[in-house]
Formats: sequence, structure tokens, C-alpha cells
Amino acid sequence: MLRSGFRLHASRISRLRSSSSILFLLSLAFSFSLSCTRGVPADSETAAPEITVAAAANLTDAFTEMGKEFTKQSGVRVRFSFGATADLAKQIENGAPFDVFASADVEHVEKLNGKGLLTPGTNRLFARGRLVLWIPPGSRFTLNRIEDIARPEVERIAIAKPDVAPYGRATIEALRQLNLLTQIEPKIIYGQNVSQAKQYAATGNAEVAFIPLALVKANEGQILEVDERLHQPIDQAIAIIKDSPHQEAAQRFVTFILSVEGQTLLERYGYKKQ
Repeated sequence: MLRSGFRLHASRISRLRSSSSILFLLSLAFSFSLSCTRGVPADSETAAPEITVAAAANLTDAFTEMGKEFTKQSGVRVRFSFGATADLAKQIENGAPFDVFASADVEHVEKLNGKGLLTPGTNRLFARGRLVLWIPPGSRFTLNRIEDIARPEVERIAIAKPDVAPYGRATIEALRQLNLLTQIEPKIIYGQNVSQAKQYAATGNAEVAFIPLALVKANEGQILEVDERLHQPIDQAIAIIKDSPHQEAAQRFVTFILSVEGQTLLERYGYKKQ
């Protein structure tokens, strides 16, 4: 009887130890999870939000670098959507989830502001762009002046669509002032934005392209700068979208663009300071 009772008691102890072990492991796992949770803010989106910036295609290279530097300094992540100014403005009118709009002109920002789609008081000029005629590396000829695009060997000229891209509009204005538009119009191929216009020339689908100086890398082919007196100033504006849920983070990005550091970086890409 004693042995039987002892076996029963030992079995019960074994079960108790097993239960205790399970409880200990669960407690340990809970403690580890709690400590990990304390290391990460409960609302990571609040701690490190991500903003989406709708930016004109001419800003692709400059803003990509600026976004990295801004994130490094602020912890705020930046996602860019580059495109033609008019296309981006239309997306904003249709409710696209952007936080900031950086335009290639002033007009589209003012239009959105007039419709109440921008945060009041955030509309600011941030840069003045420069238009150039770009001849890609490896071209078989050299141009000495803008008028040389009328030569027979220049068969195709890439330009961003003037109805959606301010740099394209400035190009058409300049060609009219030089009395070249009618003469070279059959040669023109239109890109949806300045990046596509550059791509046409880079891939041999056009001999030359009218693009922003900001998109031409150092020692990348030949450029002829278009006299600013031949077209309206390419002033560029930036503003915060009214429906953005990240107003503070968006404002920090705009402030960075307008800062001495931001303006110096833009100047390095060929923009003129505001």
C-alpha cells in the first residue's frame, strides 16, 4: 500500500513539475515579448512616419538625394512619385494619397490652392529651373548653337509634352522666339515628361532632347543652355496637401527643401536659389 501510495504521489509531483515548467516557459516568453515591445514604440507610424511626395520629373535626381539626406537627419521616410506636373496635379484633384506636391511651375500649385486642396500658408517657391539642349554621349555630331537643330542630320528632337510639362512649354516658347518651331516641328517627338524626353535621346530614338539641366549628370554628353530670355521663368513651387495625415512630417520636409542646406543641394543640380 505504501509503495502504491508513493507511486501515486510521485506521479502527481511529476505532473505538477510539468505544469510548473509550462507556466515558467510561458512567463518567460511573455516577459521577453514585453521587453521587446518596450523597445519599439506602439505606434511606429507615429514615431517614424512615411510621407509621399509627388514631384515633377525634373526633380528626380535632386530629390532622390535630398530624400536620403532628409531621412538621415529626421528619421522620416520619403517615398517619391515623379511625373509630369499636370498629371500629378490631376491625381491630387482625384484624391491621390500624397503629402507634398513639388511642381515644375507655379500655376498648378496655385490652381490646387484655389480649389482648397492645399494646406493654407504652405505654398512656397523653392527653385528656378534651367532649360538646356542635350546631346547624348557618343553622338556623331557637335552642335554649336540651338539653331543647329535645323540641320538635316538632326532627324528627331525630343521634347516633353508642353500641355503637361512646364519645361516642354518653355521649350516651345524658346523655339518660337528663335523662329525655329515651324521649321523643326516635323522632327519633334514628345515625351510624357522630361525624363522620358531624355530617355528618347539616350536610347537613340532622338538625336537631341530639350531637358532640365538638373537631369544632366557631370560629363554626360554635351549641353547648350537655352537663354532664359527666350521663355517664361521656370519658377517651381511646393506645398503640403490638405488631406495629408502627416502634416508635421510634411512640413519638416518642405522646411528642409527651403533651408540653406536644401537650397545649396538644389543649386548643385543646376537650379537657381529662391
